[in-house]
Amino acid sequence: MYAIIANGGKQYKVEEGDLIRVEKIDVAEGAEYTFDQVLAVKDGELVVGTPTVDGACVKATCTAQGKGKKVIVYKYKRKSGYHKKQGHRQLFTEFKIDAIVR
Repeated sequence: MYAIIANGGKQYKVEEGDLIRVEKIDVAEGAEYTFDQVLAVKDGELVVGTPTVDGACVKATCTAQGKGKKVIVYKYKRKSGYHKKQGHRQLFTEFKIDAIVR
């Protein structure tokens, strides 16, 4: 059984027991969280929502808050001596999927 959920402008395919990293959500570590935007659920047959599946949700537990790996942004213009180096670390929240409710 799996579900496709939407969060932060992205879509994630999740199964029970999976660990997923989504964009930062203000949730304490160890707290439960419910994803309400379930786009599709497959339990034998595929049920696709319009746009979401009625009554479906995914229950998860927050396992960590943190920052991702550093991404280097380097801007350069030739012949003008313009160089700019900048780093970025995206904040994330990690969840363990407990149950898919349909």
